[in-house]
Amino acid sequence: MPDFETLTIHTDEHHPRLARLRLNRPERLNAITNQTPRDIRAAVAWAESNKSIHVIIVEGAGKGFCGGYDLVDSAETLQEHPCQQESTPWDPMVDYAFMKQNTEDFMSLWRCRKPTIAKVHGAAVAGGSDIAMCCDLLVMAEDARIGYMPTRVWGCPTTAMWTFRLGFARAKQLMFTGDTLDGKMAAEWGLANVSVPLENEAATLKLANRIASVPSSHLTMHKMVVNQVMLTMGLEQTR
Repeated sequence: MPDFETLTIHTDEHHPRLARLRLNRPERLNAITNQTPRDIRAAVAWAESNKSIHVIIVEGAGKGFCGGYDLVDSAETLQEHPCQQESTPWDPMVDYAFMKQNTEDFMSLWRCRKPTIAKVHGAAVAGGSDIAMCCDLLVMAEDARIGYMPTRVWGCPTTAMWTFRLGFARAKQLMFTGDTLDGKMAAEWGLANVSVPLENEAATLKLANRIASVPSSHLTMHKMVVNQVMLTMGLEQTR
């Protein structure tokens, strides 16, 4: 199995058609470092190249899925950061280029030929919600939370997935307020495919195995059909 700094990926011991991509910085609530997006892209490429894998499950180690960007990297160190730039005036294009690359790496989950399922417990917030919503399907624990709270002070989601998955009015509501949705509300709004009490492992495996029983080539074509509609609607231009 490949070795990564911020995550692990392996075939499921009991379900060989499933790959489990686990964000693995539980001491920091799996917060995103500069390396995380690159690791996600490389892990997805590994799973795509493995012919036995039909579905990729994306999950978080420890108490939650992902708490967003790790501000220690940029706020509490002397390291120069593209979105910090304390030594020079802030350059929006440098910021844009940095975040654009991260977005492209997260979107590898969406572009991947194989279905991807985000299994969310705890929190998938700020940049963590971008990762979750780049997956094709979303399974949430009822008490899990998803949202982009930094919209109240500065942050803007780097993907267009809120709009594509919720529609205009509800996407605006969440962006204007910075509110989060619990798993039950996310399912009611159509953001989550499944919401289950507390532990969502069984529900995720049930869905993933049902999908994995379909030939991989069929799954690729079905995903392509839906993704092409989203591209035609302007997904690339709105990211």
